[in-house]
Amino acid sequence: MGGSALLTVLLAEAFLWISAIQAGTADEGKLLCVCENEKGTCTNGTCRGDICFYSWVNGYEERGCFSQVYYKEQCLTSFKGLYVLCCNQSQCNAASTAPPNINGEMTTVPPESPRPELWITLSLLLFIVTTSACCLILYLHFYRARCQLKNVEDHDVTMLKVPNGDDPTYGDIFDEFCTSGSGTGLPYLVQRTMARQISLVECVGKGRYGEVWRGTWMGESVAVKIFSSRDEQSWFRETEIYNTVQLRHDNILGFIASDMTSKNSSTQLWLVTHFHELGSLYDFLQYSSLEPESCLRMCLSVACGLVHLHTEIVSSQEKPAIAHRDLKSRNILVKRNGQCCIADLGLAVIHSQSHDYLDVGNNPRVGTKRYMAPEVLDETIRMDVFESYKQTDIWALGLVFWEITRRTIVNGIVEEYRPPFFDQVPSDPSFEEMKKVVCVDQQRPSLHNRLHSHPILSAIVKIMKECWYQSPPARLTALRVRKTLSKLDHDSDFSIEKLKQDI
Repeated sequence: MGGSALLTVLLAEAFLWISAIQAGTADEGKLLCVCENEKGTCTNGTCRGDICFYSWVNGYEERGCFSQVYYKEQCLTSFKGLYVLCCNQSQCNAASTAPPNINGEMTTVPPESPRPELWITLSLLLFIVTTSACCLILYLHFYRARCQLKNVEDHDVTMLKVPNGDDPTYGDIFDEFCTSGSGTGLPYLVQRTMARQISLVECVGKGRYGEVWRGTWMGESVAVKIFSSRDEQSWFRETEIYNTVQLRHDNILGFIASDMTSKNSSTQLWLVTHFHELGSLYDFLQYSSLEPESCLRMCLSVACGLVHLHTEIVSSQEKPAIAHRDLKSRNILVKRNGQCCIADLGLAVIHSQSHDYLDVGNNPRVGTKRYMAPEVLDETIRMDVFESYKQTDIWALGLVFWEITRRTIVNGIVEEYRPPFFDQVPSDPSFEEMKKVVCVDQQRPSLHNRLHSHPILSAIVKIMKECWYQSPPARLTALRVRKTLSKLDHDSDFSIEKLKQDI
């Protein structure tokens, strides 16, 4: 019951907020509607929009207007304690009231002597509402079962999780909103009220993009990425991708909502995601060293996430192929179970072979120079071919693997964390400096001899080298990397189990 009540409140707030916003964007040709709310967006008790509405939420009434694009979410939703009337004539919401017996309690004073026709009408209305509610419950039951089945099918059985504690499940939140197809954590209607529900607790990261805060929402910790004004296009791009693409995967950062909110008379762009307290892979490697088996599983999880991005799914809930374009250790987060998840899709490129389109976006931001592939540095990359972008991701994947293997203990030896090409370029290399090292001199990160003495690390070294070929088509695909690492992981587990049996 608590979850249902919370759902009602969230949806009601979303109705009123969106209606108020639409009321504030009047222009010629829109309907004139009666506007009565506490949002401060009404002008002389009126507003203009495509549709007028009247809402009743547990006895609280509001009137306003909104755009045609929100018709389905606003007008076709029904929950206990919520009544919404939509109309499309000027000031048609002026005299609207909630119908009698909306929740089993009279919301208007009944006539002294009710006529038989009224009772017949009420009985029919009650029958229709009851039947609709039963149908809705059955639909949600089967819909949720189908979502859960799809999540099981999407789960990569090759991933062997390390039992070092569980990540937040956000189950109480998402049980109310089983969505598949959009890839969103919550319905768009509810997302828009997120900023008003979150309490920011502490700043956990800063950069040129803005800030990352740990916040709390509905009893769970969430990450709130607040974009700077100059990185506005990245927020728009991530919001667009998360709201249109099926990205629910263990190794892709879980998306909850995006919101545009006003703080201290300035607009803030928020992206709300799952919170992972261990931080980025870059931060994690600064203070943590790994065993070869942990290194393997970490590399495998990154490869699994990249495969999901690169793969186009053609089905009723189709997903286009996506190239990340800024893969690096700072854009990968570490989960409690030792796996990783890929984040930051602000530069992503979308491609659908079935619909024959390539969407590169219009973000003026470029990727991180240290992780740029040779064809990007020498500007020979074919910008109109999607495979070219996937091949640059593979180059960067090899560099991420190199960072992980440096912090892996072999024969009691482990190296300090260093970024790729640390011994060949300065801390903030220029485009020309990276071009000379990677394209002209064709240098690659140095590999410690100890890596060749362990079967797991030597296999990962081989993969890295095949990710760094100068010729983009010669590089491995993400799928081939994942399959090789999966086999290595299976063989490793088999060897350990056999050793235990021998003992």
